[in-house]
Amino acid sequence: MTDSGQRFQQETRYTRGQLPTGRVAGAPMTAPYKEYPGFKRIVLPTPSTEGGMGLWQALRGRHSVRSFVPGQVTLAQLAQLLWACDGATRVLGPRTLRTAPSAGALYPIETYVVAHQVEGLTPGIYHYQVRTHELVQLAEGDYRSAVAAAALDQDMAGHADLVLLWSAVFGRTTAKYQQRGYRYVYLDAGHLAQNASLAAVALGLGSCQIAALYDGEADALLQLDGDTESVLYMTAIGRERRRGAVR
Repeated sequence: MTDSGQRFQQETRYTRGQLPTGRVAGAPMTAPYKEYPGFKRIVLPTPSTEGGMGLWQALRGRHSVRSFVPGQVTLAQLAQLLWACDGATRVLGPRTLRTAPSAGALYPIETYVVAHQVEGLTPGIYHYQVRTHELVQLAEGDYRSAVAAAALDQDMAGHADLVLLWSAVFGRTTAKYQQRGYRYVYLDAGHLAQNASLAAVALGLGSCQIAALYDGEADALLQLDGDTESVLYMTAIGRERRRGAVR
């Protein structure tokens, strides 16, 4: 019997002459952005788009970091990270184009922040508002244990200064690309995570990408239904604790 992963791969293949065309009939319209009216908003510092570390140097310096020195990330650095992974670059008609590519420019990925120890930001859970470059505070408090538990009990998610969580609003992509769209949302999440990892290096920070997670626990942390929207990926970020450094 073919397992679920193999079925997914086979059943989402494209075959010449049998490509789906147009929007899926009856597919509900999905808002292009998530909004949280009535929640506290935090205006982020303007990101820098000039100068800084060169791309090749950032690529050479990127590696997975799992041990962090706490309390090293500032709000300005978080703002730069968020813009780098999912920031607006220009407006084209009804769409706001981003720093990372997306299939059909549909941008199904939403960016959340679980902030543990970011200078200038109250610990809690936040959502990144792309169009306005703001954070919306969804919950206040210490979520170290909860996010580490959701990340397959990996302690680094609790020891980092923050964790970025990426969810997919599947309908934004599947309404156009049908079942093939499920492939695309995972690729889109990877684009954002790579941008974040390179931006972290350029800011003197370290990161580790986390795909191993308890899906239901991660969704519950952000109050997602796990059906129309679900967490796909995480990235823990902070300043690297060098081997031999005093704790």
